[in-house]
Amino acid sequence: MFRKLVWIFKRHPFLYKTRFKLLSKNASIEEINDCSYNQVNTLNDFPEYFFEVNAKIFKDYKPTSDLDLVKQLSLWFEQNIKGGPGLSEPSEKALKIMLEGKGGVCSDLTQIFNNFCVINEVEVREWGVTRAPFENDFGGHSFNEVFCKQLGKWVLIDVSYGILFYHDSELPLSVVELYKLVRQDIKVNFKSFHEVRRFNASVITNNFLDKRNVPFLICNYSNKVYDSFLNIFKMFAPVFVIHFLVYLFGKSYHYKFALDDYRAIFVRT
Repeated sequence: MFRKLVWIFKRHPFLYKTRFKLLSKNASIEEINDCSYNQVNTLNDFPEYFFEVNAKIFKDYKPTSDLDLVKQLSLWFEQNIKGGPGLSEPSEKALKIMLEGKGGVCSDLTQIFNNFCVINEVEVREWGVTRAPFENDFGGHSFNEVFCKQLGKWVLIDVSYGILFYHDSELPLSVVELYKLVRQDIKVNFKSFHEVRRFNASVITNNFLDKRNVPFLICNYSNKVYDSFLNIFKMFAPVFVIHFLVYLFGKSYHYKFALDDYRAIFVRT
């Protein structure tokens, strides 16, 4: 019964769609070019525990290439985080639970990946994907994009599976590049650099290569703000209430839709 109540609070279609109505904004591709998680979050915004773990991740070797660095970070996640239920916890507690093998879904992975990227001076941002029109059976997915200075471009990386996407060259695709190709029915390839973790190709197709998918950039997420609110109110209120409080205080994240009109989510079929 408790798990059912948690699901209702977190994934009920009414609350899911309400969140999109409150937080969504249409934007141009040009408007999102310079958006990044690093603009809102600095080294002082993360618990010391992240720096302790980061030292362990790169204790033997730290790549100089941004792409190689985030690959190594993702591989370390694969070897040390088994995954499990979604967490909705302050960042330090979330990371500890994940390293204990007791939880962590795609959104949890992307958020802690964001923090480690900032610590290692890699520009990063977080994306989500939903369906238009909205589908109850598609829970969405979260993934990251990093700006690789050596390549001079943004690169989509799915940390959950260690996936990069390609078209007709060895250069991995950005989020915008991927979705433009998918919508033109142009073949896209994907490769995993993970060593052990297995995945079903249909999962990647469902999350990325379905033409009904609508990507959105998650902007203005402050790790420090959400840590503060979750630490203070988690014992007294459901997570969706806490997020609404952050919204009322004007400190909430928001979604930018650069390829689609977000109102298409609410069109009835």
